Amino acid sequence: MRRLINYFIRGLVVTAPLALTLYICWYLFHWVDRWLGLSIPGVGFVITVVLITLIGVLASSLVTRGAVAAVDRALQRLPFVRLVYGSSRDFLNAFVGEKRRFDKPVLVSVAPGDQTHMLGFVTAESVEVLGLTGYVAVYLPQSYGFSGNLVVVPSARVRPLTADSADVLAFIVSGGVSGALKR
Repeated sequence: MRRLINYFIRGLVVTAPLALTLYICWYLFHWVDRWLGLSIPGVGFVITVVLITLIGVLASSLVTRGAVAAVDRALQRLPFVRLVYGSSRDFLNAFVGEKRRFDKPVLVSVAPGDQTHMLGFVTAESVEVLGLTGYVAVYLPQSYGFSGNLVVVPSARVRPLTADSADVLAFIVSGGVSGALKR
């Protein structure tokens, strides 16, 4: 009986992530199709990917770069829109944009003399604008989510890591169970 339970648990570990991934993909395809009013499954998703890619091509063009910057400046002037647009733009740029911010993984000493550390990413080498000389800003992502905390610590309590940023982020987000850092 114990062996059957172990087989069931192993099967669950394999099946659940696969099923969840397939469900989320299926849901996204159908949501985009419904949103665009299309009856052929997946066409809306393909159209969306092509449209986003075309916008990327246009935004990269020297001719349209000024227009994109003008739209960006206009959106930055509107009070509520500035908060939503600016935050989402900065968030995406931090991970995949031209101005990546999560490229400096560090180990942060939680308290002086303590052997407890946290993994994070330096997002600002200096916070002198806040009147803090010798401090850095470190973002500490939380496991199993897209949230985290920003801490400002003395630069002496931060130790750079030689590991790849993507591997460190995968390790943090997975709660340390990701094999990304196990080599």
